[in-house]
Amino acid sequence: MDQQKRPIVEALEAFQAADPVSFHVPGHKTGRLSGLPDGLRAAMRYDATELTGLDDLHAPIGAIREAEELLADAYGADCSFLLVNGSTAGNLAMVRAVCTPGDVLLVQRNAHKSVFHAVELAGAQAVFLNPEWDGMTCTAGAVSVDTVREALDRHPEAKGIFVTYPTYYGTAGETLSDIISCAHGHGIPVLADEAHGAHLLAGPPFPPSALALGADAVVQSAHKTLSAMTQGSFLHVNSSLVDADRIARGLSMLQTSSPSYVLLASLDDARARIAAYSEADKHAFLEWRRQFIDRCRKLAKLDIIEPDDPLKVLVRHKHVSGYALQQALEQQGIYTELADERQVLFILPLLTEGADYPAERVASALAKAIRTLESEDEEKKPEPGPALPADRPAIRISGGPAGSPSEWVPVDEAAGRSAAGAIIPYPPGIPLILEDEPLSGETIDTVCRMAASGAAFQGAVRTSDGRVEFEVKTEQGGDGNG
Repeated sequence: MDQQKRPIVEALEAFQAADPVSFHVPGHKTGRLSGLPDGLRAAMRYDATELTGLDDLHAPIGAIREAEELLADAYGADCSFLLVNGSTAGNLAMVRAVCTPGDVLLVQRNAHKSVFHAVELAGAQAVFLNPEWDGMTCTAGAVSVDTVREALDRHPEAKGIFVTYPTYYGTAGETLSDIISCAHGHGIPVLADEAHGAHLLAGPPFPPSALALGADAVVQSAHKTLSAMTQGSFLHVNSSLVDADRIARGLSMLQTSSPSYVLLASLDDARARIAAYSEADKHAFLEWRRQFIDRCRKLAKLDIIEPDDPLKVLVRHKHVSGYALQQALEQQGIYTELADERQVLFILPLLTEGADYPAERVASALAKAIRTLESEDEEKKPEPGPALPADRPAIRISGGPAGSPSEWVPVDEAAGRSAAGAIIPYPPGIPLILEDEPLSGETIDTVCRMAASGAAFQGAVRTSDGRVEFEVKTEQGGDGNG
């Protein structure tokens, strides 16, 4: 197929070229009734709806169908879907496609919160696959094939395996191919949250994509590492073990019935750009990356970590936390993807030949940030922590009955109580603990330490004025005063 074509973009351009007059939704009437600044209002000319010639995302027969066929061809999938509600919608649809109430799904423990929400909504049961500790990034990494085999021995009734590949920090590991072979030997699919891997289509030295390794269904956030707008993602199905029609039905329920055509056009364009990504483009990116890293490595007190994915770079200050370094960079106008107790994560631009990006400005900002941190040299960073506990049990993820009572309690009253919801550092959105799990002293200490360092949380924890409180299930006989 001609990967240079952008059928949704072309359909929108042709529609607007006819100078249409709107007597349909949306109410801004191609931006004429909008009070937004000119730069934002200009895009509203293309904010259309399901009009003649523009197709329908939920029943595509024209430009959108052609765009999805081009997407499947580019990534080598049996069929592909454009997502306008992010990879979250894709994760929900994949789990729904393989699980019914009561089914068991093997889930990598360091999965995004949307995966656990998917299990809950499906009424399924998650059996955790605990990842190995990745010493390079000091984060939870990939799952070992031995862990998968042991889980399948204990739970032969499992309907599938859900993995995260690569991790948010760029760890791919070397086990996914073996995990897929193991799963297929048991006749079950592997679902992959490849939110940070839409660019892997570019080939080496990037890791192989989950699709290329044989995963059965894969979600990719085209807005994270490609040029699509925020919320734009891809979902690929490449196996008879996953019912593509059931995926489509799920997406029709989980995605908005009024999709953004501007977002769809950006997905169409992102696919065309990565499909056309050449060896010359890759050489230009890798050379820019080399120069960027070389500049950073010349700065005193910094360690530069290169994970499996070349699009990710971790920067550590030898004596202060990642949160402190991130805040110092933001004072210089440089905004990074995330920080943790040890480091800052940079997601690099996937540059093409002839493109440029301000590497020198970033190096200069880093140098200035280091100078502002000189007074904090005595604040030592914590040592790398242990891997996630290896004895996490199989649990049913359930929100419990509607209106289940809860209360907010201080730190010294939280130990041993059951969490009323997930506790999620954000970013990256990977739960430290899930609803109904007991709050251990170790977990409470970790949350308090992270909060003191500057971490932000979602869910059943709140921090204010230096205090940390946890939302817990009300004990029998409690007053439920939350």
